[in-house]
Amino acid sequence: MTDTNPSFWVVIPAAGVGSRMRADRPKQYLPLNGRCLIEHTLDCFLGQPGLLGLVVCLSADDAWWPQLACAADPRITRADGGRERADSVLNGLQALIAQGANEQDWVLVHDAARPNLAQSDLQTLLATLQDDPVGGLLAVPVRDTLKLAGPDGRVSATPDRSLFWQAYTPQMFRLGALRDALGNALAAGATITDEASAMEWAGQAPRLVEGRADNIKVTRPEDLEFLRRR
Repeated sequence: MTDTNPSFWVVIPAAGVGSRMRADRPKQYLPLNGRCLIEHTLDCFLGQPGLLGLVVCLSADDAWWPQLACAADPRITRADGGRERADSVLNGLQALIAQGANEQDWVLVHDAARPNLAQSDLQTLLATLQDDPVGGLLAVPVRDTLKLAGPDGRVSATPDRSLFWQAYTPQMFRLGALRDALGNALAAGATITDEASAMEWAGQAPRLVEGRADNIKVTRPEDLEFLRRR
């Protein structure tokens, strides 16, 4: 491991509508302490040395993004979102290549509605993975007892929770490897829920890097209330 963290690019998939929030706009534009969620999300990366550029993947009819001051930041580029998260990320990677990014460059993919990423977690991820042959992701060991449900809705087993981690973001991989993994998985019709699952589908084993449990993704109204009370 070297003394300084590596340079990196960022892709933020933000084309979803967030229907579970029951709001009048995509959830990344909901207010949080005087600013919207995505502004808080971008701040952690924009303040990190080594950032080469950032792509936000948005719906073509997104009318909220141009109203934000950060939309004019020269380090940020807008790209088209896709039908699913994997499609959006793949579009973002292609946009980075068009900007001159190298296939061996590190890319961090982060949820637009995960605004509480600690600077210390970002730095730990970069430092831990900078020499890793595969890459990896922030994650948190599962704390509660897990139950495996049967088709009848009853408990069929209680797995060993020490084997399970909850996947968070950012997830950090080499641009070319992630592009190929996503593209091939999508072409094969594989179910891809995050970037790590695409790399797993390609036969790789991403590294788990323990992060803070409060790096939550806002998916329901109570998540936003939790962050507002902090």
